[in-house]
Amino acid sequence: MSEKLKIKLSVANRAYPLTIDASQEEGLRKAAKRIDSMIKQFEKSYSVRDKQDVLAMCALQFASQVEQKSIEKANLNRQVEEKLNALNELLNLSLVSS
Repeated sequence: MSEKLKIKLSVANRAYPLTIDASQEEGLRKAAKRIDSMIKQFEKSYSVRDKQDVLAMCALQFASQVEQKSIEKANLNRQVEEKLNALNELLNLSLVSS
């Protein structure tokens, strides 16, 4: 059974107490730092002062990255499948002609 930790993460100058598996701690802390960094960048680049707007922009940025990775993975899977099918056809032709 995995060990549970009680931690506090700060996101957008708010503290969030969480009870998590120990294995999640590093990822959550990195994510919180990345969000805060992105918030600062958006505030600097776009002169946005409302935290809700900035957080929505962060959410959109992260969601678009996830979706783009999903699209790229689907395209890669399709390419691999096409190559495997072509290889399979070559093998079948080789076996038939032998």
